[in-house]
Amino acid sequence: MKTYHADERGYYGEFGGAFIPEMLYPNCEELRQNYLRIMVDPSFQEEFHQLLKDYVGRPTPLYFAERLSEKYGTKIYLKREDLCHTGAHKVNNTIGQILMAKKLGKNRIIAETGAGQHGVATATVCALVGIECVVYMGEIDIARQAPNVARMKMLGAEVRPALSGSKTLKDATNEAIRDWINNPVDTHYIIGSVVGPHPYPDMVARFQSVISEEIKWQLKEKEGRENPDYVVACVGGGSNAAGAYFHYLDNPDVGIIAVEAAGRGIDSGESAATSALGKVGIIHGSKTLLMQTDDGQITEPYSISAGLDYPGVGPMHAHLFKSGRGEFISITDDEAMTAGLEVSQLEGIIPAIETSHAFAIFDYKKFKPDNIVVINLSGRGDKDLQTYIDYFKL
Repeated sequence: MKTYHADERGYYGEFGGAFIPEMLYPNCEELRQNYLRIMVDPSFQEEFHQLLKDYVGRPTPLYFAERLSEKYGTKIYLKREDLCHTGAHKVNNTIGQILMAKKLGKNRIIAETGAGQHGVATATVCALVGIECVVYMGEIDIARQAPNVARMKMLGAEVRPALSGSKTLKDATNEAIRDWINNPVDTHYIIGSVVGPHPYPDMVARFQSVISEEIKWQLKEKEGRENPDYVVACVGGGSNAAGAYFHYLDNPDVGIIAVEAAGRGIDSGESAATSALGKVGIIHGSKTLLMQTDDGQITEPYSISAGLDYPGVGPMHAHLFKSGRGEFISITDDEAMTAGLEVSQLEGIIPAIETSHAFAIFDYKKFKPDNIVVINLSGRGDKDLQTYIDYFKL
């Protein structure tokens, strides 16, 4: 049977794998050999789900957005990941990975972050279990996501600026990988998205799959059926999307819509729309679609949203795009900001700018009145208030 999940070598179709320097091989191999065994262990599952319930606040609600539904003439449900502790879905994965790190006997954690949500979620779980935490963050992102930097420091993490390249997420990831090469024995690298070498994309997707697991039973309660007609999520690296799609990947009755950041326009030279602009390449240890020049140099991505300006996309999403299983829509900064304001004023929920991209699809995609459309509301907009203030001159 055709599947859209990773195979045992970490490939989704032609994408994925582990393209890593020799120095990193032991780290990745240790994780690859152990991650599934640890994850299925009943005591691990029990601890993981207990923390998701009592610490993160799961299950998150599946909320029927009445006014939004009325405006767009279809049934719109919002999966409220913005209500997770720390304000986004990122904590589902960091809880899982910190427990994994403990099982592997690691006593130091490193992470990369763009918007800062993954950094905060990593610093949070390190404080929870009392493990040293270093977060790499691009200098530009540090400036535009100051509240999240303050949170990480309050939680006891050291925030190290990435000063090379575009000084954003890609460069923070490079720095984290260098650190890991230098500290292979005691350090676990918590990657925040479905990117990087195998087993990371699969492991992160599995930890985030709690999102679609909940959608299934919540929709059954509300509508008498487990399957929506469409699941919609924003995609940068793509962990919130992977979690929302996970249990629907192999179900052709459920449409998958991935929303990318077109920045100032797909052809503007300032964009992060990997599906439209990417070619097959290797970034951060995996083969995927990647924005690059003709001679293979990575193109600097741009988005008003600090969490979507990644030059590639996770291998699962590259495969969803290439195979036609997922429908990819690119949304500009202006469209996303307008959609974010609309959701705020129609539903009383201020979404993260990343998430706002997902709400901007209704001008591009028409749904039937009886369609059930689930949008993954991946994060709350508190961290983006300054950007909203500056944009709308509030």
